[in-house]
Amino acid sequence: MSKGSPEEIKIASHGLRGTIAQTLADPALTHVDDSDNVVLKHHGSYQQDDRDLRAQLNKEKKEKAWSFMVRSKMPGGRVTAAQWLIHDDICTKAAGTLRLTTRQGIQLHGVLKGELKNLIASVNRSGLTTMGACGDVVRNVMGPASPIKNFVHADTQNLAEEISRRTLWRSSGYAEIWLDGEKIELLSECNLPDDVEDPLYGKVWLPRKFKMGIAIAPQNDVDIFSQDVGFVPHVVGNTVEGYSIFIGGGFGMSHGQLSTRPFLAQPLGYVKRANVVDVTLAIVTTQRDHGNREERKLARMKYLVETKGIEWFRTEVQSRVPGVEIAPVKEIKFDTVEDNLGWHEQGDGNWFCAVYVAQGRIKDVDGPRYRSAFREIAQSLKLPFVITPNTNLIIADIAPDQRAAVTTILAKHNIPLPDGMTATRKVAHACVALPTCGLSLSESERVFGGVLDGIDTILRELKLEDEPILIRMTGCPNGCARPYNADIGFVGRAPGKYAMFVGGSIRGDRLAGLEKKVVLLADIPNEVRPLLEAYAVNRTPNERFTDFWGRTRVNGAAPTPEQFHIEFTERAAKKAGEKELSVVE
Repeated sequence: MSKGSPEEIKIASHGLRGTIAQTLADPALTHVDDSDNVVLKHHGSYQQDDRDLRAQLNKEKKEKAWSFMVRSKMPGGRVTAAQWLIHDDICTKAAGTLRLTTRQGIQLHGVLKGELKNLIASVNRSGLTTMGACGDVVRNVMGPASPIKNFVHADTQNLAEEISRRTLWRSSGYAEIWLDGEKIELLSECNLPDDVEDPLYGKVWLPRKFKMGIAIAPQNDVDIFSQDVGFVPHVVGNTVEGYSIFIGGGFGMSHGQLSTRPFLAQPLGYVKRANVVDVTLAIVTTQRDHGNREERKLARMKYLVETKGIEWFRTEVQSRVPGVEIAPVKEIKFDTVEDNLGWHEQGDGNWFCAVYVAQGRIKDVDGPRYRSAFREIAQSLKLPFVITPNTNLIIADIAPDQRAAVTTILAKHNIPLPDGMTATRKVAHACVALPTCGLSLSESERVFGGVLDGIDTILRELKLEDEPILIRMTGCPNGCARPYNADIGFVGRAPGKYAMFVGGSIRGDRLAGLEKKVVLLADIPNEVRPLLEAYAVNRTPNERFTDFWGRTRVNGAAPTPEQFHIEFTERAAKKAGEKELSVVE
């Protein structure tokens, strides 16, 4: 463990306090130091700078244009109208936009240090929190987005909320820093005295971030195989009898480093409902006690599962929950990771409307006025929202006599209807990337619309506009937009250059393989064209691209680690002189 490493910083942070409070109180400081930046992540914020300005400011010998990203967490993506309005209000103190995340949360970018404390306090007073939205702890617990009113959806949401509650980190430091010690009901169990160790995380927290999600088959909208822990309910009669649990998923990697790679989660076992949370905590503490703390690139739980093996991991978890049966997982069949866009009955007489939001960016410029539309719906109709794992937004609990009002508001603000989109565009996604992400090697969100325009033209030319082909893009190999299990994924390598992966699955259950190590941004549609042409000519009736590729290229099998990294292990990075290819996930 190197001096000043994240592990040392966490241990010395005095319950994740660091010197954050002192920095916030000093108006002369525009940003936090490196140590406090490590600590700050656990509070739900990343320090960033405007990378569009970085080179010019450096040339002028000025400091970076510092700001902060603040992330709210909400189990299952549930947000009340009042909570939405609070986020809409505080985003005016940031960059003026809201960003829906692939973990069903909300991000605010461009927050200046002087606004940070009041903004985070506002989130907490809304009944949500930023605590644990980032950092080496359990992050936002994802759940099925569709607000169907039945016992299965109710149980998955209850489970997401229970796990989230039980895995919040515990220290009065959070309330001291952001709330001046104010008592907030959501955080009532977290305000432990200084001399009491966190019962779940101890003094060392986790080696790395930890992600969980729950999906109801056949819809795998939360991408459970990309999670550290994924859950699927098993129904007997009118009851959720238990959950199948999968562990060890995770997508971050570093270009050219064979030791780092994406993994799909493996089956741990099936557990009765009453024991699911206890088993979950046993999984978390197994990672806490055995995860790699010497090499941060290898600290995610996926590497522990790989190194020790799934049988060892199952035995270790079993030893922590004596008397609890961990049986084989139940048979599960997924069809898609897509959202159910458009209008749907909820099952209680009301309706929900799932609205397409391009890359999850809620704003009022460059076309649809998403921010105005959703603000008006929250203000005038008091309707709740659900953020989907594909960064779309569901308007829920719409009474039959409110449907016309919702439709009118969406039309007034030019919100696009999904009917006119290609099926590929409906499910496609890109990460934030430049200018705010400090890890990004290339553009993603800002160029993805243009990329899809080019691909849409080809899809319509080939009569494939109704075929769901999963395309995702990220600005770096961390994989926040989950490109490694997409049908076609683009991963940033350097400005304007991407690695191209092909062969994942619209079901989320297969890893893609590296197709080309370098593709230029302008060439992406032309690189995709031959894949689509082969599919259009050679597919069988009603065969999806996922199944076509599995039948013709990989026989349905995920690539081995060596196949996954083929050509990355060559000297391409050195030859190109791209020092940023060693980015850590």
